[in-house]
Amino acid sequence: MIRRRQSRRTASRAVADRARADQILRAAYRISEAAHTAPTLPALFQAIHGIVGELMPAANFYIALYDDTSDTVSFPYFVDERDPPQRPKRAGRGLTEYVLRTGQPLLVDEEGHRALERRGEAELIGAPSIQWLGVPLKIGDTTIGVLAVQTYTQGVRYGEAEAQVLAYVSTQVAMAVERKRAETSLQAQQRVLRQVIDANPSLIFVKDWDGRFTLVNQAVADIYGSTVDDLLGKSDADFNPNRAEVEHFLRDDREVMASQRPKLIPEEPVTDARQGVTRWFQTVKVPLIAADGTSRHVLGVATEITQRKALETQLLQAHKMEAIGRLAGGLAHDFNNLLTAMLGSADLLLEILGPDHPGREDVDAVREAALRAAELTRQLLAFSRQQVLTPRVLDVNTLVAGVERILRRLIGEDITLQTALAPAIGAVRADPNQLEQVILNLAVNARDAMPHGGTLTIETANVELDHAYAREHAPVTPGRYVLLAVSDTGSGMDVQTKARIFEPFFTTKERGKGTGLGLSTAYGIVKQSGGYIWVYSEPGQGTTFKIYLPRIEAEVETAPPAQTPTASLRGGETLLVVEDHPDVRRLTKKVLEARGYTVLVAAEGSEALRLAAQHAGPIDLLVTDVVMPGMSGREAALLLTAQRPDLKVLYLSGYADETIVRHGVLEPGLAFLQKPFAPDVLARKVRDVLDSPPAG
Repeated sequence: MIRRRQSRRTASRAVADRARADQILRAAYRISEAAHTAPTLPALFQAIHGIVGELMPAANFYIALYDDTSDTVSFPYFVDERDPPQRPKRAGRGLTEYVLRTGQPLLVDEEGHRALERRGEAELIGAPSIQWLGVPLKIGDTTIGVLAVQTYTQGVRYGEAEAQVLAYVSTQVAMAVERKRAETSLQAQQRVLRQVIDANPSLIFVKDWDGRFTLVNQAVADIYGSTVDDLLGKSDADFNPNRAEVEHFLRDDREVMASQRPKLIPEEPVTDARQGVTRWFQTVKVPLIAADGTSRHVLGVATEITQRKALETQLLQAHKMEAIGRLAGGLAHDFNNLLTAMLGSADLLLEILGPDHPGREDVDAVREAALRAAELTRQLLAFSRQQVLTPRVLDVNTLVAGVERILRRLIGEDITLQTALAPAIGAVRADPNQLEQVILNLAVNARDAMPHGGTLTIETANVELDHAYAREHAPVTPGRYVLLAVSDTGSGMDVQTKARIFEPFFTTKERGKGTGLGLSTAYGIVKQSGGYIWVYSEPGQGTTFKIYLPRIEAEVETAPPAQTPTASLRGGETLLVVEDHPDVRRLTKKVLEARGYTVLVAAEGSEALRLAAQHAGPIDLLVTDVVMPGMSGREAALLLTAQRPDLKVLYLSGYADETIVRHGVLEPGLAFLQKPFAPDVLARKVRDVLDSPPAG
């Protein structure tokens, strides 16, 4: 009988143990599940508290975590009937720290706690409990924290079974804590990474073999007018309306993945889906290699170069215009020599031929053709900024008002002329005649763009061009300017036309309807005046030319009085003519000798020096071409005036050489005559220089 009772008790205990083991196992599963589903560590700890409470008395339950870098103990979960929630603190000598130090479980009652205190191994912290049970939370051999329960209720006791339960649960808790810590750290790193790539203005993306985005930053979402989340799993084709671009992107991506070599694309157009405009990027694409050595993803980083490309285009255009200008200036110089001989010879013939001579009409035709050719060369010189200006300080509003009457006749009755002139406009330094020519040329261009009528508007304003504007409009210098804008409501221009409008002889008009020099002349005059000219136009939207002239602080100058014509064009002085072009040299000598002068001639500077040295008498005037092979006219003049201080000088040139002008303005005290010139004009200029007072 006794054996039967013992056997029944043994079997009952075995059943209870199995039930307890099953209960603990289910608890472990639930803790593992909570570790994966709980959104935060506090939520996980609360779930663990509930699970442990089903296995043992756990009304007072807390989890302590240790940070060895700062030697602090924190309490991310703390539920206690008597003590308030604990704040992080420096590790001390409490029971929690005892378990942390020893790495061993601890079950003590009040007497056991006092024994630890007497031995100096632990201190009483907080309300004294009847029993305290704590187990270490370990990852490998490292103790990362403590899981503890305590009771203040008589009759509630912990024993070996509860210690085993808590020890078993602590393993799950430690792993869950470590996993959650890793997840939290990873999430924090992902948040930082997301902020980093979203803060980057470059387009950053990862795409798979099929072109689907697996990672994008905010810049990619912005250019496609979407969101980061909406782009994931989709491709360029879902957002980019430009199918050719989409195919190009996919082809490049697959090439990089297949070759497993990075690729630099110096210039790549991307259509901005929000604005419908093309932006330019420099793109680096790098294959992402998987563990098996294959590449099914590509990383791309695209840096925008739209502004740089625009600046490069502007600079290339400026260089092109500069090169064309030098070519035009050289042509004008040579052509003006020919025209000087043609005009001079025609005028001399007309002096000889009587009014009824049958050949007079033909000579007149030659002369008129030469004059028209001279006008073309004058426009070329204006474009190439190699004409001599007569600048003065002027008010642009006054200039516009003065030319307004001419404009109304020029544009016709079917075009409305409007002006919007800002009050108190600043002063500028420019040649008024040349600036009037700019306005007239722009008005003619506007008129031709409005064959069925429209509105021509001229505006002025004081403006400040800042560094941001200058960066987008190279080579503008930031500063204070006066704006002169000429706008029309005409047909407008496309991008290709705008790129060429300032080139000499470029025109969209029918053959014979224009020379193509009007806008190039305006361009040259503005640039030679130290200003800038920009055009804004779209097909069907009209055109606006904006001219920016440097604003200066100076009083406006009145026009100089007209000079009284020289009474006589004859003289008896001795002149030294230096000219490398034989036809011009012959003509100049003939014209001046016919008016009574003694003329010495030389083909270049060194010959002029020899003639002057051999001539015993006075030489009253040096008439010299500026640009000659070897010694320039300016160099010859300086040497001769050093030997003959009373010698006066008249410079001749087909264009404004930098040896006698600076930015198109004649150096003070220098006399200059632009080729081509008529015989009477030469004679008058020679007489004026001879009759002028000596230089002081």
